Amino acid sequence: MTDKRVCGKGLWTTLAALVISIGSTGAQAGLRYNMTEGVTEVSRGVHDLHMAMFWVCVGIGLLVFGAIVYSMVRFRKSVGARAANFHENTTVELVWTIIPFAILVIMTIPAAGMLIKMDDTSQADLTIKITGYQWKWHYDYLDENISFYSALAQDSNAARQLGAQIDLKSVDHYLLNVDHPVVVPIGQKIRFLITSNDVIHAWWVPDLAVKKDAVPGFINEFWTRIDVPGVYRGQCAELCGRDHGFMPVVVEAKTPEDYAAWLEAQRTPKVESAAVVADTALVAAR
Repeated sequence: MTDKRVCGKGLWTTLAALVISIGSTGAQAGLRYNMTEGVTEVSRGVHDLHMAMFWVCVGIGLLVFGAIVYSMVRFRKSVGARAANFHENTTVELVWTIIPFAILVIMTIPAAGMLIKMDDTSQADLTIKITGYQWKWHYDYLDENISFYSALAQDSNAARQLGAQIDLKSVDHYLLNVDHPVVVPIGQKIRFLITSNDVIHAWWVPDLAVKKDAVPGFINEFWTRIDVPGVYRGQCAELCGRDHGFMPVVVEAKTPEDYAAWLEAQRTPKVESAAVVADTALVAAR
């Protein structure tokens, strides 16, 4: 008997410690149970809409289960309550039909507005074409005549190999880093055109509230406007074959000045290459 009480006390102590640790600020900082708020106007709008609908559902749940618990306690058989015998109540049926319908309409109006806003790719400052491959991404800056492939970073690729004796904690952003991130300027509306060269992929970056399928033979489009410089990571979110899990997305948002410098750096190798070709042709002509 004493052993059982000791074990029970130890169990409750452990549970209490677990609850306290989860409730602490430090623990919550490392846990993400909710949708990310993101770094764009759309992502924040989606998050706010999500939270509003969540609390509406919480309120409905409290009312429904509160009524159930109250009925079970207040009208239980042990206190002499007797079940009512009735078939229909037109008033009650109207109430439980009209109220849910009104709630759905109220929730639909802001949701429809957000969907319309997310679908409006007009008046873009920059257009980037994304093409999915097994298993990498190709980016074309249509306004700048710049293009490149973006694949899993070499250190992540080496660490993922079967039998690799590499501590994954030592790999920077394991499986979420690439050799060539897509670079965009902040404060500008960026239009993306997305397709695929082989199978269906999906370009997903949670911080931007963006997830769009890349379908062979079709071009889908979406847009974003990032407010804060930084590096934002995502993944392919559509099962696309053997190496689906090794197809990350990395978006690097820069200030307009840094972005202009990056563009110039991307063009420099092409200029040098053309100069080398010209020199070679001149030597050959002599």
